[in-house]
Amino acid sequence: MFLNHLSLHDFRTYQHLDLPLGPGTTVLVGPNGVGKTNIVEAIGYLATQDSHRVSQDAPLVRFGAERALIAGQVNRGDRLTRIEVEINPRRRNRARINRADFARAREALGVFRSILFAPEDLELVKGEPEVRRRFLDDLVVQLRPDQAAVRNDFERVLRQRNALLKSARASGGFTEAHEATLDVWDMHFAQAAAPLLRNRIHVAKLLAPHVAEAYSELTNGAKAATLRYFATVVDEAEQLGFADGPVAAETLLTPDMVHLADVVSRALEAARPRDIERGTTTVGPHRDDVMFGLGQAPAKGFASHGETWSLALALRLAAFRVLIEDDPSDAARPVLILDDVFAELDEFRRQRLVAALADAEQVLVTAAVGSEIPEGLDATVVRVSPGEVTLDDAGDS
Repeated sequence: MFLNHLSLHDFRTYQHLDLPLGPGTTVLVGPNGVGKTNIVEAIGYLATQDSHRVSQDAPLVRFGAERALIAGQVNRGDRLTRIEVEINPRRRNRARINRADFARAREALGVFRSILFAPEDLELVKGEPEVRRRFLDDLVVQLRPDQAAVRNDFERVLRQRNALLKSARASGGFTEAHEATLDVWDMHFAQAAAPLLRNRIHVAKLLAPHVAEAYSELTNGAKAATLRYFATVVDEAEQLGFADGPVAAETLLTPDMVHLADVVSRALEAARPRDIERGTTTVGPHRDDVMFGLGQAPAKGFASHGETWSLALALRLAAFRVLIEDDPSDAARPVLILDDVFAELDEFRRQRLVAALADAEQVLVTAAVGSEIPEGLDATVVRVSPGEVTLDDAGDS
C-alpha cells in the first residue's frame, strides 16, 4: 500500500496543496514552521481520523475557512482508491470513497493504513495513562474498523453515570431513587465496557512480543522490554505489585461478552460506596493503564531519555508489525511516517531504525535539514517552503 497523491484544501496553513508521491522513501525537507508536519498530519488523519498533535479538530481548519478537505489516492496492490475526508468543527465529519456520496467519516476507516512516529510519542512512555489507552484504541480501529464506535459508546455511558453520581453528591444524599437509577446505568456501563476492555487486552497481547523484539533491535538487546495491560476491574488484591495485576488482566481475554460484563458489574458493585463518596466512577476502562518494563524496573520514572525514545519507537514498530501480521498482503501494508524523529536520535539508533523500515512499501520522513537523514537512506527529496512544495530533481538531501 502507498499513497500516490495528496490534496489539501484549507487544512492548517494550506489553502491548497497538491503533492504527488510514490513508493519507497520520500523526505520532506524544510525549516521548522513551514508546514512539513501539517502534511504528514493530514496523511495520518486519512488513516485514523485523529491528529497526533491536537485532540480537537478545530485547529486543523485553516483560519477563516469553514471546513478542511483531505483527499488521497491510495494504491492498494492492483487497485486505486480515492479517499476524501471533510473536517467540519460545527458538525460531524464526512468522508467518501471513489467519489461516491459523502457518508459518515468512519465509513472510510480501514481503507488506508499508516503508522506515525513523532516526538510526541515520548508521552506514550512517560505521559498520562490516557495517552496509552488512546494508542491501544487507535490500533484496535486500524485492525477492526467496525470497532470505531466502541470507545465513544462507553464514554457516553460513563458521562451519564458520573453525572448521576455528581448530582446525588451535590444534593446531599444518595436516595433510593438514585440507587435504582444507578443500577440501570451500571448495567449499561458493564455492557459498554466489556467490548472496550476485550479489544484493549487483545491488542496489548498482540503487541507485547513485537515490542520486546523491536526494542531489542533498536538497542542491541541492552534490556528486555515488556508490555502489560493493567485493568482496574480485576480484584485489587491481584493488582498489587508490578507483574501480578497485568497478568491477571489477561484472564479477561475472552470472546464471552456476558462474562466480561459480569466482571465489570462485580467491580462496580464493590466500588459503589467509594464512587458515591467521591461522586465519580473509580473503576473501569477509563482508569486502566499500560505498563512498560525495562529489565526489572518499570519504564516510567526509571528509563533514561535514550531508553524512553527507543521504547516509544519500539511501540510504533510493534503496531506496524501487528498490522502486517493481521494482513500480510502488500495491499494492506501500512505507510510509515516519521515526523522529525531522526533529529532526536543518535547515529546508532538512526541506523537501527533505518534497518527496521525495510518492511514498509512507503516511508514518509520530515527533516529540518538534509544532514538529519541517515547515510544510506535512498530517498526522493521534496523541498517544503511556506505554502508550497518542490521536488528535488537531483534527489540529493
